[in-house]
Amino acid sequence: MRGKKILVIIITLALLLACIIAPRLRRDKPVGPSVSETSRLIGGPAFEVQVEMPAFNSGRAPWEIPGVILGYDHGPRFDQASPGAQVGKIAPHHIELSAEGGWDVLIKTDGEGRLVQETHVAFPVKLGGRPLNFNCRPADLTIGYLHTTTRTGSDEVEGSFELEVAICKNAVSGKTAAWPYQPLRVRGNFAGLKKQG
Repeated sequence: MRGKKILVIIITLALLLACIIAPRLRRDKPVGPSVSETSRLIGGPAFEVQVEMPAFNSGRAPWEIPGVILGYDHGPRFDQASPGAQVGKIAPHHIELSAEGGWDVLIKTDGEGRLVQETHVAFPVKLGGRPLNFNCRPADLTIGYLHTTTRTGSDEVEGSFELEVAICKNAVSGKTAAWPYQPLRVRGNFAGLKKQG
């Protein structure tokens, strides 16, 4: 009897440790395969945008939590292959990406590299099984970046961005949502985007 209790305690501690460590291991992994390589392979622009939602306290349905812990459900994402994917204005301090379903990303910085007020990310998400669209802005403009480089001898831009969004409005009603409960990290990589606008 005592041996079974010890075994149950060991298994419980191992599962708890796995639940704590697994999300931390995946946190700093790249969003996906190299967008630079994808851009070269397809001969055009490539990008990927990921909204990272926490496993707990994010409005997820309980049956979605194991997918987050195991690392195969990171949250809403889109890329150049998504339906209706488009590249808008591109400049060293300005990136616009969009796709069908409610995606609209505008990352803009000032001359000092700080995010500016116009920065926003609109995305679709399911909360409690209900499909919703949110338009979110950073609460703190000092958290985040947009890094761009221009390929030598071309007008193509590549780089990455990261920011935390915390102030969200329902895209349909326009009302400020009582969600997210904590800031959501938004990451993106891009390559082969031609300067426009």
